Amino acid sequence: MRALVLFSGGIDSTTCLAMAVEKYGNENVTALSVTYGQKHSKEICSAKKIADYYKVELITLDLARIFSFSSCSLLEGSSEEIPLESYAEQLEKTGGTPVSTYVPFRNGLFLSSAASIALSRNCSVIYYGAHSDDAAGSAYPDCSTEFNDAINRAIYVGSGEQLRVEAPFVELNKADIIKKGLSLNVPYELTWSCYVGSDKPCGKCGTCIDRQKAFEQNGVKDPIL
Repeated sequence: MRALVLFSGGIDSTTCLAMAVEKYGNENVTALSVTYGQKHSKEICSAKKIADYYKVELITLDLARIFSFSSCSLLEGSSEEIPLESYAEQLEKTGGTPVSTYVPFRNGLFLSSAASIALSRNCSVIYYGAHSDDAAGSAYPDCSTEFNDAINRAIYVGSGEQLRVEAPFVELNKADIIKKGLSLNVPYELTWSCYVGSDKPCGKCGTCIDRQKAFEQNGVKDPIL
């Protein structure tokens, strides 16, 4: 069996990659990194370093054109500022609609693209790192259990029952993910989560706040700091 991992170079997808390598062997794992018009390339640089670390095949895909009409604050063409506050604070302002860093239907598009590549690479499973913290309050609705069940069913049927989607963390939080990763000796010092593309993490954006809290809950210091 072969596995394809949807891979951003962050905490969640790197832990997925480690799990896939442990289960299938690095020779049977393909990592797929997608550029989508981000304001910086830090996560893609991290993805390359981590793929080298695990000695897995890395495929990159450019889908930036599809998101060129979006005002999502993560995107290069957007005039929106990246919010430097927690997701809970952002949701209070949005009234429960997705936050400004939600890239329109990103996981749906990424997983559909991944399905085509996975079938071409003879993979039987796609891993991705959706988790309950991101789904909470519909901040990122394409990280929810409901979305995962639906996309898994669609890809399974659409592939002639050859391919399934696995989101091992969909009911877990980021602290749970890091706990699992620490047991697998995941090289978290190579990962990048921050939405701001500076030399060091900003420590203030939603994903930085969640990351720091998750490491603290595991009683360890974030090795990237």
